[in-house]
Amino acid sequence: MEITNKEMINEMTDVNGTEHTYRYRPVFFFSMAYLFTWIFWIPAIFVSQDIGVVLMLMGLIAPAVVSTVFVLTSGSDVLKQDLKNKMIGFYKVKWLNVLMAVIVFALIIVCSILLSLAFGQSLDQFAFTEDFSFTGVGIAGALITILIASVIEEVGWKGYCEDSIGEYMNWFWESLIFGVIWSLWHIPLLFISGTYQAGLMVNPLYVVNFFISGIPLGYIITWVYLASDRSILACMIFHLFVNFMQEKIAMTPETKCVETIIVIIATVIIVAANKDMFFETRHVGHLLETVGKADN
Repeated sequence: MEITNKEMINEMTDVNGTEHTYRYRPVFFFSMAYLFTWIFWIPAIFVSQDIGVVLMLMGLIAPAVVSTVFVLTSGSDVLKQDLKNKMIGFYKVKWLNVLMAVIVFALIIVCSILLSLAFGQSLDQFAFTEDFSFTGVGIAGALITILIASVIEEVGWKGYCEDSIGEYMNWFWESLIFGVIWSLWHIPLLFISGTYQAGLMVNPLYVVNFFISGIPLGYIITWVYLASDRSILACMIFHLFVNFMQEKIAMTPETKCVETIIVIIATVIIVAANKDMFFETRHVGHLLETVGKADN
């Protein structure tokens, strides 16, 4: 995993013969994403819930804003074209893979609930909840929050973030690093009244499970991302399904701990079945080289 100066630079030539050089800056990106999220989320801990909701939403869109700014100020036409392709390139989406990922996650939920019966949980979990886990925003506000979390988050994390790590290493290690950073990004939400994360504070096990669960899930989203040629749209669809199911299926916190184990098992199977995808290094230092070739 040692990074050389040569590997850290992406060089390519456009159709006019102009050479472009762009160096991804993952550490700087994550610093800015955390900063511009937490400057809204930390104050939300101390204000009224009405104001806190606004601050939470602003923090939620921060990574997407930072990602877009990084791309637009990069001076790289190729990087800008890459973002455009990932955002609106419907031709990239492998719909069968997205459907397969959705089915996999649905099966994860089914298996988790069935296994939870051994720990005294109920079959009543096979039902939709009437409310959402976070309070104070109403049903409409909750749906908007889920939509933003599913759509806008992916613009930030897939628009720049994951590629900025993947440029320097294989996707297995990228998924691990991103999963840890993405999980820890949620820390302030533990202390904001009315959030799903704050509701976990009744039991330290629930909190630990939340942060662990995001890591293997990151591998599954990476699988969706890469299978559709780095399509943000594919990830948005899968993320929206995951968020909705996590919110509306009446799983108990105990069952969600079981779910994490099932997600880990599913992740191992997916990685084992896609070893070349996760462990190849052909893309290292060359992520942007194919951008535009399919369009010309």
